[in-house]
Amino acid sequence: MKQVCSYLPKAMFGLIISASLVLAGCANNGTGSSMLDNSGTAPDPRLTKSADASFFSTSGLTACAGGAGVGILACAVASPTDKVKCMVVAGIASCGVAMGANYYYDYRRSKYSNTTQRLQLMNDEVKADTEKVAQRTATLQQVINDDKERIAGIQKSIKAKTLDKAKAQQDIASVDSNLTQMKKDLTGMRNKVAEYKKTADLERNSGGGTQVTEIDGEITKMNTKVASLQKEVDGLYSQRQAITLG
Repeated sequence: MKQVCSYLPKAMFGLIISASLVLAGCANNGTGSSMLDNSGTAPDPRLTKSADASFFSTSGLTACAGGAGVGILACAVASPTDKVKCMVVAGIASCGVAMGANYYYDYRRSKYSNTTQRLQLMNDEVKADTEKVAQRTATLQQVINDDKERIAGIQKSIKAKTLDKAKAQQDIASVDSNLTQMKKDLTGMRNKVAEYKKTADLERNSGGGTQVTEIDGEITKMNTKVASLQKEVDGLYSQRQAITLG
């Protein structure tokens, strides 16, 4: 527990601040205007309201930190026998690796002294997040395909000189909003991959051996899926950039 204690103050501070920001955001935004982009256009509902919408989005990670902050405060108020352990468990339970590699690593080591068991659990969590990437990719791919069709329609209308400029502007605004949300998702995915890599390195340095090599393989699979999705989003962005309405 000594290592956990040394990291806890920063973890507590960050998570409690996040909780405060979440509560402040709810009070200020009311009806959820934060989901709008700079043009005032909301993303496609499939990107914000589907079952996989909160897996990797910035709002999802913020909510996770907020929940952890509430849990940490509950530990302090309830005065459990081991406040430190309660607070760390509250943070990791809500956020997992998103809490940060050091916190995630120290918590796992404090809870599972058996290296084989600990690394197997981490391996399972990486696999679960890889499946989440796959699920989210399927949703984003649907929106990407539809947006590409809209852009193709606009390009066709421009060539035929039959463009409805007002409608085209609305369509482009929707595409831009969708791209903004997709980029947020990708940022969340890349962050998770990075934190898993850091945790794997910490385990390797402490003698994790061949099991860490297996985890490296799972992290690579996750990263490959994220990279593939990045290419799809970049492709949509390139098509969008080719449109100039004047």
